[in-house]
Amino acid sequence: MGLIKRLLKITAAGSVATVGVFFGATRNDVFEPMDASDPIFQSPFYKKYNPEQNPTLHDLCVRRIPLDKIKPELLEKKGKLAEAFCAGVWGGMGYMAQRAYFARKYQGPETATHLWERKDLLANTYEVGTLITDHFEVLEKTEDRITVRCGDTPRTPDVRPSDGLFEMGAVIKQEEGVAEFTLKSCFYQGLGKADAAPMGPVMTWLHQQYTKLWMETAILKNCVR
Repeated sequence: MGLIKRLLKITAAGSVATVGVFFGATRNDVFEPMDASDPIFQSPFYKKYNPEQNPTLHDLCVRRIPLDKIKPELLEKKGKLAEAFCAGVWGGMGYMAQRAYFARKYQGPETATHLWERKDLLANTYEVGTLITDHFEVLEKTEDRITVRCGDTPRTPDVRPSDGLFEMGAVIKQEEGVAEFTLKSCFYQGLGKADAAPMGPVMTWLHQQYTKLWMETAILKNCVR
């Protein structure tokens, strides 16, 4: 998790300093309880890539937007809103610094089939098997959510020292008149036995600020009018 920790510090702190209104802009991004009953812990991917059942850093960030603020074309067909939200995460400003870092280090012939350019990240529909900047791989896609594996290069397919699952969700709730966006994270040590979660309190807080940054920039870039 060393690389992610450095990027979290740089991106979260830099964004707050530059924008100055970060906490005000993300005040509606709420972290809700996520316990062992959450589907991510029952998924075959979690069981496969965390064979020792090591402790996790996990959280669930939720943002609700009135339906009349959502782009109408994203409400016409099931699955389009989740695709647009996912594309906004990777192609939005929140991921810009991390994407540039990975591009400098890993973009080349061996990763030519990965998504690197912003225009491609924004246009992709994120089918299973899609590779993102040599660090994320789409494992599962439904009408409401897209799940990727993270923690290391997809070129290391087996259990890894640093591993995790990241889920982007978008559900249309007609009865409530809102679209509910979710970002779900689950990080763990995959290889070997661990006694503690991979991040302490400070890094957990920074990770949550980064999550809120991704949430807001994804929605603003790709989902609202």
